[in-house]
Amino acid sequence: MRARNVFAHVKLPQAGVTQYGIRVMLPDGREAIWDNDGTAGLEAQIMRNGILVGFVPSIPESENFGDGQIVEAIATADYDRPVGRSIPARPRPAPVVPPPRPSVSLTQRLRGGFRA
Repeated sequence: MRARNVFAHVKLPQAGVTQYGIRVMLPDGREAIWDNDGTAGLEAQIMRNGILVGFVPSIPESENFGDGQIVEAIATADYDRPVGRSIPARPRPAPVVPPPRPSVSLTQRLRGGFRA
């Protein structure tokens, strides 16, 4: 990684979890944490001050990558490309607002309540 000018190191497991990951420090203060969740594919979470701000989706066929391919994928990842939904979000329908009730005087309400 250092030969590719990527500032990265191994992220040790926490709280007894046995999966390891790679943490890449990005120039703007963010960090990319690669594969610390135990899944087979190569993917990253982009964090700033401990808050998730983006991700690199799972790279197809990365579960079969060798060391050189993993280094290449991490070094050439586009950390600035925003990742959104895979299906464009549909606009929400406008809320249904009931029509206003006609104003009724106190006298009319009392008369309506006592009729048999």
